[in-house]
Amino acid sequence: MISRIARRFTESPAVQPIGQTKLSLLREGDLFRDLSPADMQEIERVTTMTTCKRGRIFYTAGQSAEVLFILKKGKVQLYRLAEDGRRLVTAIVQAGSIFGEMPLVSQRMHDNIAEAMDDCTLCVMSRADVEHLLTTKPRLALNIISILADRLAAAEQRIEIQAYGTVRQRLAGLLLKLASTDGEVTGASHQQLGELIGASRETVTRMLGDLKSEGMIDLGRSHIRIKNIDSLREITGPEIP
Repeated sequence: MISRIARRFTESPAVQPIGQTKLSLLREGDLFRDLSPADMQEIERVTTMTTCKRGRIFYTAGQSAEVLFILKKGKVQLYRLAEDGRRLVTAIVQAGSIFGEMPLVSQRMHDNIAEAMDDCTLCVMSRADVEHLLTTKPRLALNIISILADRLAAAEQRIEIQAYGTVRQRLAGLLLKLASTDGEVTGASHQQLGELIGASRETVTRMLGDLKSEGMIDLGRSHIRIKNIDSLREITGPEIP
């Protein structure tokens, strides 16, 4: 049975039905790895899968309902709005990640807004869905613990990079993180890139120009294409992924 919370997100104008089968999407990534076919069929029955077009806001600050999102495809930007309207980007969520308002699994939005940076596919689960699956699927609980532990380690590394890495290192590392498999970085403006690495838009624009002149990237109107991944990795240094 689809929960009322999941149905509300499914029926929102920000989301649309998916074309790919739900079961095949659920099997992608680490969250549901090593689960039996019978377990996967049950998970397919109790979860809702939707798509969200690029640029659409599907979670707003102040929503009280507990909901967990599993991002299967695309990227999502989490941000807060300052009193003067400025946007503070707090995270870029990659495919395979879990996020949302679900204290049961240590997920809080903290007044963040969630906006699709690409066309996204998400699995939506209510607290009742999560409680049922955690109590009946111990393997799933272990997978969630593993994912959250990896996220904590990555967060600690980002803090270290933010404290000790140069702007050039931080920008190179961010481009590598945001790039798709074909080396394209889309959906992030120079301003947003600057917010994520703690630099001004002007500094980011200048640094991107330097990387382009060095033959590492190409710059388009709304995208960045990485031409030399190895050179970018050399900039980041061995301590930055």
